[in-house]
Amino acid sequence: MSDPAEYRRGRHVVSALHVHLVFVTKYRRDVFDDAMLRRCEDIMVEVCDSFEAELREFNGEHDHVRLLVHYPPKVAISKLVNSLKGVSSHYLRKEFTGRVNRAHIGGVFWSPSYFAASCGGAPRSIIKAYIERQRRPA
Repeated sequence: MSDPAEYRRGRHVVSALHVHLVFVTKYRRDVFDDAMLRRCEDIMVEVCDSFEAELREFNGEHDHVRLLVHYPPKVAISKLVNSLKGVSSHYLRKEFTGRVNRAHIGGVFWSPSYFAASCGGAPRSIIKAYIERQRRPA
């Protein structure tokens, strides 16, 4: 990640934080079609914008979505996830009522769990070796 454009600059911080998120539908029901995934992406872009984060990648299949989000250090991942899932659930259930009801998921759209993994930058082995090579003062 040597491209300076990849770094976020704040008053007292320079960061390059990315998280890979996966959300699955309740009971892993096959709910999504292309139109619903496009709307879900639009909603998630808006939510990320409200957190001053950037949705870099988005895709999904019938029962889950995957996101790559570039976010500032002041954002707690759990709060971002809560908002992404809550807002998207509200709008998707409202706008795709017939499709969601057919899947028998009732008032809950997403499974309560999620996957989150940090990503980007150098591999841990490279960072570990770099730290080990630091010259400690005597």
